[in-house]
Amino acid sequence: MTTRTDTSETPFIESREDLLAVFSGGEKPRDKWLIGTEHEKFVYRTADHRAPSYDEPGGIRDLLAGLTEFGWTPVEEGGKVIALAGKDGTISLEPAGQLELSGAALSDLHLTCAEAGRHLEQVKAIGDRLGLGFLGLGMWPDKARADLPVMPKGRYEIMLRHMPRVGSLGLDMMLRTCTIQVNLDYASEADMVKKFRVGLALQPVATALFANSPLTEGKPNGFKSFRSHIWEDTDPHRTGMLPFVFEEGFGYERYCDYALDVPMYFVFRDGKYIDAAGKSFRDFLDGKLDVLPGEKPRMSDWVDHMSTAFPEVRLKSFLEMRGADGGPWGRICALPALWVGLLYADGALDAAWDRVKHWTIEEREALRHAVPRQALAAPVPGGGTMRELAAEVLNIATAGLTERAALNGAGDNEGGFLDPLREVVASGMTFADRLLEKYHGEWGGDVSRVYDEFSF
Repeated sequence: MTTRTDTSETPFIESREDLLAVFSGGEKPRDKWLIGTEHEKFVYRTADHRAPSYDEPGGIRDLLAGLTEFGWTPVEEGGKVIALAGKDGTISLEPAGQLELSGAALSDLHLTCAEAGRHLEQVKAIGDRLGLGFLGLGMWPDKARADLPVMPKGRYEIMLRHMPRVGSLGLDMMLRTCTIQVNLDYASEADMVKKFRVGLALQPVATALFANSPLTEGKPNGFKSFRSHIWEDTDPHRTGMLPFVFEEGFGYERYCDYALDVPMYFVFRDGKYIDAAGKSFRDFLDGKLDVLPGEKPRMSDWVDHMSTAFPEVRLKSFLEMRGADGGPWGRICALPALWVGLLYADGALDAAWDRVKHWTIEEREALRHAVPRQALAAPVPGGGTMRELAAEVLNIATAGLTERAALNGAGDNEGGFLDPLREVVASGMTFADRLLEKYHGEWGGDVSRVYDEFSF
């Protein structure tokens, strides 16, 4: 989740144009389009597989402190280091201590993968010293909520209180899941709309290809991506497939209205988070927010508020693709490769839109609902299975990466980063399927084996 690293004062919001300026201000010419990749992993004690707390010796605080040896700068909240800032982006903490790298915005996937590699080397070096390991899955395979610590971040206290009021699985989302995401640019409002629509319609493809959360508290949970299913019962006001994105006239104005209607979580003032859960940002604009009577929001409040909406694709000053489970290191580069291939080349974007533009709202929702349980076996609109659709989509993405022609020093384009996804389609086996195969086979139901075989 978003971590505030800049606490400087921003201007007050004077008009609706100020709200819209966040979106229009993200417009960039093609030669300025960048790639921002975010990936989370679970941290555990190698001695007993326990999730470490923040304050314990050799815990999360000490992990962050150790990473400063590599040039990372501490970011504090309430006198405690809760994030790190550096040339490779931001290292931050998810609610139960999941460690996230929100990578820097980079020009190509070769740089993205090099960044991920540096991060891996750094966290493993400090982890080895502290007796910590790192696991790449979409959900803790063996931990109950009660087994997990909570990190000292004010926004998390507010969210943990509010989640049970609006859904049954929100606490699981916060405490027990990990994801990979990619942030991408757009040239204009029309370009944003087309990319948003393709991203939403094909988000279930990413969910299926990256399905990696089939185990809960040591047993199969009946899903291939339980992490994705969790979002279906987290908070209906701020999640989902956003049918209005496909309606005629969709653009910045309509998304602004959606964001304004998302209930608030908090307001950040004087280094602290003020609980505003369930309240209206529209009231805040009118100076009628009862927790800050008479005060009107600043631009930073609007940016904070937009970070508390969690649809499958999210618009800020860029587009976030949010449908993938966390996974092993080799797949971190595959997610940005998929979306860059589909969205950053005109021919690929047109082909992807042609493939999905005739789907109805009901068909898109049905696919979104089927994929967490069925993954590659899910039926797709028009007939066939997700496996067949994923093969088509990978071919389109491959063509897009070829069209981009972003080469490394050896003259290779970015297409090789799709190889892990090609293997999934060729074999018909997601990572979740392989986990379940081991669980029912050589592991004999002993889920603790996951730490030996699937740690970074």
